[in-house]
Amino acid sequence: MGNRIAEQRQWMNLSNGTKRDIFAVKENAVIEDGRIYNKNGTDVSHLVEVVTKTTEEQVRALQVKDNLTAHVSENGGFVTAFFNARVTMESQFQSLNQSDLARLMFIGTYTGWGDGQLKYDNGKPINRSGLKKLIGMSPNKFKDFYENLKKEAVLREEGDSIFMNSSVFYRGNHSDIKQITRDMQYTRLFRDTVRDLYEMYNGRTIKQLAIIYAVLPFVNFNFNIIAYNPNESNEDLVEPIPLDKLATLLGYKDTSRFKAALNKIQYEGKPVFGFFEISGDRRKKKTILNPRVVYAGKGNTLAAIKALFN
Repeated sequence: MGNRIAEQRQWMNLSNGTKRDIFAVKENAVIEDGRIYNKNGTDVSHLVEVVTKTTEEQVRALQVKDNLTAHVSENGGFVTAFFNARVTMESQFQSLNQSDLARLMFIGTYTGWGDGQLKYDNGKPINRSGLKKLIGMSPNKFKDFYENLKKEAVLREEGDSIFMNSSVFYRGNHSDIKQITRDMQYTRLFRDTVRDLYEMYNGRTIKQLAIIYAVLPFVNFNFNIIAYNPNESNEDLVEPIPLDKLATLLGYKDTSRFKAALNKIQYEGKPVFGFFEISGDRRKKKTILNPRVVYAGKGNTLAAIKALFN
């Protein structure tokens, strides 16, 4: 505000002739090499400057984009997870059990850019023995798990190199793989968050972590609500899946135990799954996934969802 007032005072102190010259420059200005010239070819850069005019809508759009970029950076970047919407992960990967799904989600965060080769953050390729150590499994259990990943065509080997199936996890330009993913749903899976969670829940509680990956086919892409219609863009039309129905979908017979498992998953003291009443009705609640773990939207809903978990 102070700068604006100073500019107004400076304008008022200009002579009428100078003001006319400035208006004339606006009508006939020519810009070359960053300098501004009037119709006579005189450099008048000291009198006027060129600024980009933006509408309020454009400003808001840029702010949303900046907020999303910051969110991605704060959570360690992301890998894109692909899946079939409204189809359980158990159906999509029939050879993998619940614990395997959690490990698969973790492995996905090491997908290399473009070609999908598994790599450490320093760019060094991850071989089979390195992957076993990274996951933290015994040799026999890892052997079975690794063979099942190959059986499901999640991983493939080329010599000592291991590659992720691009229709499962991918980092790069989506246009490069549109032929194999055009009918699939996808979301951002934030790498640091998932790795931190894996370190915290890798053990007897790993099945709890698997719930995150298991619900992805039902997470609304814009509002992070676990819903029957994950592609719905109108929040009023989103149909949340009741907790008992979600428990059944994911193979849990006891809804109370399922909710307890969800409540136990926390990240930096905040719940990964939030339960919120629908229109003040305590009997109806919608389950929302913390956007620090996954978020597929363009950013316009991000601030509101984050606020629910603060």
